[in-house]
Amino acid sequence: MAGGGRYRWLRRIEALDPVHDHHEIYRISTGFEFPFDYQRALEFALFRTYCVPSISALLEATGEFRLRPQQRYDDTALLMAEMVEHGYDSPRGKQALRAVNRAHSAYAISNDDMRYVLSTFVYEPIEWLERFGWRPLHEHERLAAFHYYRAVGARMGIHDVPDDFDAFWDFKREYERTRFRYDPTNERVGTYTLDLFASWYPAPLRRAARLGVLALLPVELRTAFGFPAAPRWVSAIVDGGLRTRAAAVRLLPPRTKSKLTRAPRNRTYPGYPEGYQPADLGAPPPPPDLDPSWLARPDDRR
Repeated sequence: MAGGGRYRWLRRIEALDPVHDHHEIYRISTGFEFPFDYQRALEFALFRTYCVPSISALLEATGEFRLRPQQRYDDTALLMAEMVEHGYDSPRGKQALRAVNRAHSAYAISNDDMRYVLSTFVYEPIEWLERFGWRPLHEHERLAAFHYYRAVGARMGIHDVPDDFDAFWDFKREYERTRFRYDPTNERVGTYTLDLFASWYPAPLRRAARLGVLALLPVELRTAFGFPAAPRWVSAIVDGGLRTRAAAVRLLPPRTKSKLTRAPRNRTYPGYPEGYQPADLGAPPPPPDLDPSWLARPDDRR
């Protein structure tokens, strides 16, 4: 597997330590080896979190996903990419972390919900790449993602993240088993997101894009959203298309420039990262008419 130029980055990953070098490994995986796959997987990771009513209810209450879904998408994608591209302790990485923490600290969000969202960033890409990656993830890549997000979580003030890869995955599965259920706020926030994904395509293709997204949603997500299943033939086409893409990517030379922060879906910040700092990104303060029960008390703020 590691023979030939196509696997140059993999040989580098094999030589690194997944604990000490977790940032470098994760940057190579996301920016060079699997930029498309990580972006799609993290989109679906966020989609998955909206199946937890305590999460979707807050998002619905703020109105941000109803009023500015593209900006919320761009802020999340670019802020996370800044941390990966430059490192969470770099000047730009620290700016990005401050913007993320500023957005979260204003609201009454449970530590368990924060832990759950963090877990999806680790394990959803792993599961996506098992199905659609052009090569299997190396064990170093899997562990590096875990150690990377544990470090990010610590800097976000998230407590009690397990220090074992399998234990954190078990936490994620159990949280989904006990917390996923249908709720109208799940459906509304999910629909805003589905509409956003479809909006990236020309109008005649938007229905097909919506069906393509539904084809990738497992039954437990469709149930929690109240979404219908896509026709089986659509699921077969989407699955086959992604696997065909993986086979084609396998034949390409290794990438020489990172794709991080070069977000093709970004419409809020033209030309990013040129002319922008991470501090320019992020959600606005809570709306003035928001029910105070959604707001964090001053002594609870991260």
